[in-house]
Amino acid sequence: MPQTLEENARWLMEQWTTALAAALGSMTDEQPDASFTQATDSAKPAEGKPLCWEQSFQEIPQPGLWVTAPEKTWQELGRRTLRAAGIETAEPADERNTYLEILSQSLSGLAQNLSARLAKEVVCERGCEREPADPGAVRFSVTLRFRDGELVLEAALAVSLVAALEPGPPGASDPSGPPAVLAASSRPGAPPSKTLELLLDVDLPVSVSFGRTRIPIKEILKLTTGSIVELNRAVSEPVEVIVNNCIVARGEVVVIEGNYGVRIHQIMSRQDRLRSLR
Repeated sequence: MPQTLEENARWLMEQWTTALAAALGSMTDEQPDASFTQATDSAKPAEGKPLCWEQSFQEIPQPGLWVTAPEKTWQELGRRTLRAAGIETAEPADERNTYLEILSQSLSGLAQNLSARLAKEVVCERGCEREPADPGAVRFSVTLRFRDGELVLEAALAVSLVAALEPGPPGASDPSGPPAVLAASSRPGAPPSKTLELLLDVDLPVSVSFGRTRIPIKEILKLTTGSIVELNRAVSEPVEVIVNNCIVARGEVVVIEGNYGVRIHQIMSRQDRLRSLR
């Protein structure tokens, strides 16, 4: 494999394993140490019934990658998560569905990092159970180390996904530049863009974030009237204005005639908005 493609493959694995460890940490209250190595030989058949998941991404040639978990791995990850939620005994179907939720969160995290790197929105398509169909897929062995043991998985990256991280040809549009529809409408003497006029009437959800925190499921179940949840932002720090799940501005909270409002102090650049998707 060319060196650049190998670096891209390792970048993808770093992003996904980091997201996987974070998802497990938030759901089990114990974040494992995740590491990976490139597999040179075909993996030995796993004992029991392995679960192989195929995942594709919008804006990227499909399919994208496959994650194979031995039966022992997906059952144990499901059990750990359910125990953290106070469920000591569970059916295999519940363990399987819980593992798939963990996997879904980790792949969504990878999609967000792909969005930031490619300067365009990348989201997960609907995945399915399917064995790797790309004979040239780049395979990795993943190890999750907990305090009381290790669990292993296998990931296979499609060549099309790895190649999608290559820079575009000379003359390609600058991702840091303004959208084409805005650039066209700003040219002197250019007629108004009918496409832009249609977009101006589209409603988008706007929210204000005072801060964030991570709380184990077992702690959420203990919340009652009067409970206090500590956030990660000081009282004096600016709040974030979020439009369609993307941070677009920062400002301070004000009160106007008995209603709360936000006085804008900073408009985020396009690069900052993309980074906020992480």
